[in-house]
Amino acid sequence: MRTHGPTDARKLRSRLSHPIIDADGHWLEYTPVMRQEFRKIGGDAAVEALELRTQAVPNVLAMSLAERRRRRVAMETFWGSPCENTLDRATAMLPRLMYERLEDLGIDFCVVYPTAGLSYHRIQDTRLRRAICRAYNVFTADQFRGLSDRIVPAAIIPMYTPEEALEELEFASKQLGYKVMMVGGLMRRPVPALVEENPAAAKAVEWYDVIGIDSEHDYDPVWQKCRELRIAPSFHNGGRSILLRSSPSNFCYNHIGHFASAGHAVCKALFFGGVTRRFPDLNFAFLEGGVGWASMLYADLVGHWEKRNRQALEHTNPHNLDRARLLDFARTYASDAVAEAVSRGEGLDGDSNSALTGGLEDLDDYFRCKIERREDIRDLFVPRFYFGCEADDPINAWAFNRRANPLGARLNALFSSDIGHFDVPDMAEVVPEAYELVEHGLITDDDFRDFMFTNAVRFWGEVNPDFFRGTVVETAAAEALAQGAVRS
Repeated sequence: MRTHGPTDARKLRSRLSHPIIDADGHWLEYTPVMRQEFRKIGGDAAVEALELRTQAVPNVLAMSLAERRRRRVAMETFWGSPCENTLDRATAMLPRLMYERLEDLGIDFCVVYPTAGLSYHRIQDTRLRRAICRAYNVFTADQFRGLSDRIVPAAIIPMYTPEEALEELEFASKQLGYKVMMVGGLMRRPVPALVEENPAAAKAVEWYDVIGIDSEHDYDPVWQKCRELRIAPSFHNGGRSILLRSSPSNFCYNHIGHFASAGHAVCKALFFGGVTRRFPDLNFAFLEGGVGWASMLYADLVGHWEKRNRQALEHTNPHNLDRARLLDFARTYASDAVAEAVSRGEGLDGDSNSALTGGLEDLDDYFRCKIERREDIRDLFVPRFYFGCEADDPINAWAFNRRANPLGARLNALFSSDIGHFDVPDMAEVVPEAYELVEHGLITDDDFRDFMFTNAVRFWGEVNPDFFRGTVVETAAAEALAQGAVRS
């Protein structure tokens, strides 16, 4: 770990002309107190759900490696929280200590997401899921009460159905005063054909609903409610233990890239589903996966559109094939057997797979977002999506590289400290580590300002201009929003 000497977090912050907003810190919920309070708030169902989630990881770690291999169960997190640094452990556990230490960490304002609670909205049992999400939101609001000038927590919004999401959004916003909502984006659902044909197999085989496209439900009412409540939805989904990340022996194998994989799936679904076309005034954040995947997704969306837009598809339309000319080539350059097959139209005619289109309502995969030119992709992707980036990731610089991103775009990287988790051995090192991108010449000071401050202001403030009212960054945030309005 680098020793920064006099350039510690507080001194670095004092040299900057702008505040620092942490868009994704974490706290470590203390289970014994949660159990007691959850019973008061949500009764037996909330406690049952808490026990279910609390025991999930220990149950996996209690298995032998041989048993995990036999069952094909993925290795889970072990030793995932600060221990050697007792001050940091206490900081993550105790909201008021976190509040007191923010200046020493070089952070002016922090948005705090769950740790244990990250998986609560993915419990499949409806009764347990609803109970634990409600209990968590009430409990957490109480734990962070009185700290909102520097710290605000995120509420958990279950998304298995739009109806439950709408109810919890209303409650969390209007009754509890939440301004930050963590919504679900990878819901495990049974495969209908297996439920009908092989119920036993249906219990073991699932598909993941990415909500933006091909869902069983219409989630537009949820986005409309977010617009009404002035909420910018954020996703903190993970893909660990799913398919290609299910090693029974190696946690790092499972962990590396799993947030990026989940973010990629949901972001791509929202785009192709036309959500940013229908809701151009909403912003969406994808946390803890970095911005490298977003740069590649953005480039892929442009590249695929250029090759697969409706007009471009005519290059591969079987009806446009000049069969007579192809037969001439075959007779000149191929064997008699090939020429004879071509003359019969085998593999070329309408009854072959080459002419099938899968019963699509529109052959243009981009029809929901109504893309007519490359710039439309930029306009629907770049301003609407934000990406949580941890301090130690050098790929963060990709977000600011106009030469590398199509159409000269800069992507919206959000500084995300991830304090409270194993990848932050010293909380006081996070801000100086983020600044290394400037020291190494990978980004400019202006880029750093956007990364650490302005992008977060835009993410929340564009949707809710009052988001930062009453906080220590209120004046600076208002100025940044005003400057952004002038530029746009």
